Amino acid sequence: MPTFALTFLTVDKVILAVKSAGSGPPVICLTATGHDARDFEPLAERLKHKFEFICIEWPGHGDSRADHAQASAARYAALVNSVLRILDVEAPVLIGNSIGGAAAILLAARIPARAVVLCDSGGLVPVTPGVARVCRLFSRFFAAGARGAWYFAPLFALYYRMVLPSPLAAGQRSRIVAQGRERGLAISQAWSSFGTPEADIRDTAASLDMPVWIAWARSDRILPLKASLPAIRRIKRTKLDTFKAGHAAFLEQPDAFAAGFEDFVSSLEPDPIHASIPTHESNPTHESMTSSAA
Repeated sequence: MPTFALTFLTVDKVILAVKSAGSGPPVICLTATGHDARDFEPLAERLKHKFEFICIEWPGHGDSRADHAQASAARYAALVNSVLRILDVEAPVLIGNSIGGAAAILLAARIPARAVVLCDSGGLVPVTPGVARVCRLFSRFFAAGARGAWYFAPLFALYYRMVLPSPLAAGQRSRIVAQGRERGLAISQAWSSFGTPEADIRDTAASLDMPVWIAWARSDRILPLKASLPAIRRIKRTKLDTFKAGHAAFLEQPDAFAAGFEDFVSSLEPDPIHASIPTHESNPTHESMTSSAA
């Protein structure tokens, strides 16, 4: 696996860990809550000779310090925006998973991103009373974990076997579970934010006017594709593919995802800032559901 270069940046009084690998056009990697930059090691290992992968770890995750503000997609998008200004990153491709996908949507509405990749993104379903109730339950569960509840560790481990069922994700799954209590407060805050009206960013997603690759895990039980499809169909310039995975295709099916990512980037208009990406033959190991959406 690649060795990430580690940089610490202070943004709004929060010390954030920024980890990078490779060289080429910048790809900003934004994880799910409870995860860290190691999610993207398999992808960076496969494509580090063509792209620079920049992973920004959320506050209280990985090597980033805790935040003084509540976790939410909006808060994370604001932090990433500041990081990109500090690093002078222009025209990046944004990859976002779960809350990272919602943050990528909000960020892409503010900056001239070259393209967006949404992996089982949050923010694409209406926040109904039922959804809000489920989010409150998850928030309480992770808050109990942060307090050291005896039942948290075994239930969290069981839960993550559902979230990341692929054998290829087993190592990272174990690390995520081991860090569950330490990251519990931030995860609890994130789940609390998912149940608020502000978490519904379907209109923002529909306003995006750059290419968007939807790369969804077919077995996702938390964010099933069916629930998000109405919002996805409103996004102007989309390509939709699915993968045999539970929540994070780039981690669970890295070969297929890397091939799909290269296909997607090679279809973009030439980048006036960074070197162009050579085209290549398509890899058939993932399922393409549709090539565009109105």
